[in-house]
Amino acid sequence: MGTEKIRSLPYAPTDTADIIYPESDGKPMAEADLHIEEIIRMRHILKAHFAERPDVYVSGNIMMYYEEDVIQSSVSPDILVTFGIGKKRRRTYKTWEEGKPPDFVMEFSSRGTYRDHLNDKVELYAKIGISEYFLYDAERRYLPSYLMGYRLVDGSYVEILQQPDGGFFSETLNLTIHLLDDTIGVYDPGTGKWLQSAEERAEEAETEVERLQEELKRLQNTPTPSA
Repeated sequence: MGTEKIRSLPYAPTDTADIIYPESDGKPMAEADLHIEEIIRMRHILKAHFAERPDVYVSGNIMMYYEEDVIQSSVSPDILVTFGIGKKRRRTYKTWEEGKPPDFVMEFSSRGTYRDHLNDKVELYAKIGISEYFLYDAERRYLPSYLMGYRLVDGSYVEILQQPDGGFFSETLNLTIHLLDDTIGVYDPGTGKWLQSAEERAEEAETEVERLQEELKRLQNTPTPSA
């Protein structure tokens, strides 16, 4: 709802409860299937990783309002992670109600968004106080580096340097994000394992069961050596 529509009402809101915060900005989730698939995959990976942490909220493409009573002060990050606020389902994210902005935000850049992601969003997310901001160019055509990260230091972002192994370490998540051949991967240095979504875990388990079944059949059909 824009400012003009608010003024067209026969009366002006008198308190915060009268202000309607839209749950959508009317824009599509992403420009192409590739971006949608990558966003959903990343969200599922992080949700699976933090599933046992009741204080960690993982979401994305949710309207986030960062100034009370100012509905124009909004943004809808592709991925956001906040520690210390709980997993309850939300229709919108209001920083003044949650008590803090997200700790981590990731945007999936495209032809129509990369300039905004490299310029306005860098300034905005630093102003809001988001500790880390990552960008990923799934098409590998637009960003100067296809995977980039920024960390908030004294109110301004500094670029996160690539590690010798090629990854970009997120202090906020305590995870390393890597650019792989055709996607991105998330590595947990604490366990020494690559993270998977719940769906990927299920597929891997199913493949392993099939492998074991085939191995069992092979063993059953192998003639027993005579004494």
